[in-house]
Amino acid sequence: MYRQASCLLIRSLGGGRGRTATAAPRAFSTDVPAAPAEDAAFVDAWKKVAPNMEPPKSPFAFMKPRPPTSSSIPSKLTVNFVLPCQSEISNKEVDMVIIPATTGQMGVLPGHVATIAELKPGLLTVHEGSEATKYFVSGGFAFIHANSFADIVAVEAVPVDHIDPSLVQKGLSDFTQKLSSASTDLERAEAQVGVDVHSALNAAL
Repeated sequence: MYRQASCLLIRSLGGGRGRTATAAPRAFSTDVPAAPAEDAAFVDAWKKVAPNMEPPKSPFAFMKPRPPTSSSIPSKLTVNFVLPCQSEISNKEVDMVIIPATTGQMGVLPGHVATIAELKPGLLTVHEGSEATKYFVSGGFAFIHANSFADIVAVEAVPVDHIDPSLVQKGLSDFTQKLSSASTDLERAEAQVGVDVHSALNAAL
């Protein structure tokens, strides 16, 4: 059967009897260019009902753009330090900020690479000349931008000189006792958080 099929194919291409060797092969349908056809009525109807293909605008489209990144590293770092109820520092130029990131203490200088860091309970220090202002933060995030701007958002923060060391020691002792006597996972987790926060407070003093 395969031999017969090959013979029929050869004949259809001009290799059979009764045809000369110079006969032109038959053109395939794919070799013939298709005539362009356009249904004008369909195109007009589609333009009337076609959905809007433009992407929706995000909140970033309505934000005021940041200052462009300078080709040279500025001499100062602009810091914004905000809490849910107030702004501690607003557009202040400083020399350096040391933040308590979850990966360890991180110093931020002008020209720092763009970074987002999660904060853990610890000491946040703002260096301005020979002065250093220290805050204890319970947690939050720091957004370091490539144009030497730093936005620090904390859940709670208090200047270190406002902290009473005796209350910190008492709180650490109370939570340590609660952790040792906890009977459920919830009580153990709550006590552990208290121990971690008061330990960081004690280390910051």
